[in-house]
Amino acid sequence: MATVSLVLGSGGARGYAHIGAIEEIERRGYQIVAISGSSMGALVGGMYAAGKLSDYRDWVLSLNWMKVVRLLDFTLSHGAIRGDRVFVKLAEILGNPDIAELSVDYTAVAADIAHQKEVWFQKGSLLEAIRASVAVPGMFTPVIKEERVLVDGGVLNPLPIIPAVAAQADLIIAVDLNTGDSSHSHLRLPSNKYLKRSGMSDEWQAPNANIEKRDRVKAQKNHVLGGRMDILLNSVEVMQASLAEYKIAGYPPDLVIRIPKDLCSFYEFHRAAETIEYGRLAARDKLEALEKGDPIN
Repeated sequence: MATVSLVLGSGGARGYAHIGAIEEIERRGYQIVAISGSSMGALVGGMYAAGKLSDYRDWVLSLNWMKVVRLLDFTLSHGAIRGDRVFVKLAEILGNPDIAELSVDYTAVAADIAHQKEVWFQKGSLLEAIRASVAVPGMFTPVIKEERVLVDGGVLNPLPIIPAVAAQADLIIAVDLNTGDSSHSHLRLPSNKYLKRSGMSDEWQAPNANIEKRDRVKAQKNHVLGGRMDILLNSVEVMQASLAEYKIAGYPPDLVIRIPKDLCSFYEFHRAAETIEYGRLAARDKLEALEKGDPIN
């Protein structure tokens, strides 16, 4: 059984694609022995390392747009959202394990903007590590600890490959959420109610929203998180896409699974079903090419 050191990038709601990628990697018989992640990569990777990924998956699949809005606790200081309600729910799912007790090597990356450097969490509270790594500047309030102001790891390192190198696994696989890549342009999500996959016993329920409902949801979304927030998040994504390419060029993984930026918006956390499925299909494409010896990156 080949071992994998997995690198999970930042990218807001597109981070749900990490769930599908992990499920496909495991389905094909690979053993994940290490995970490093920034932002949503740190969150999904932490859930997997703690053995709670299926519980987290069930929860996010239950979210619609109004449930997402109710989770947001707005504040006028240090950031738009405190995130307390979200983390109460994450604590219910995850508990508060110590990173040293996890079943795989785990690294969460945050950025210390007071000292302008990366911070790697490889011990201590898993929940605190995730909280620091997902604190998108201007959106979530930062974590202030020991004279450090910790924000989203994607500010400095949206695809933390270096921690994965130390794991000495057979393969380093990175999932990049900030690409303009079209290598999966042939992928089409099914419109039928259930998707049957060879060798899979689970079922995927496609979203049944029609165009009119999607337009109505989009209007609600823009009212709550539009305008300046859109500009801020788009700026963050442009920065992260550029940084990720530098990281890949400096430390090329064995395999890069590229998730396009236009799959969903940064904050469309109500679109878990199709995003998870896209992650699965993209991982399947790349792993099939790897196993056949075809060009992969």
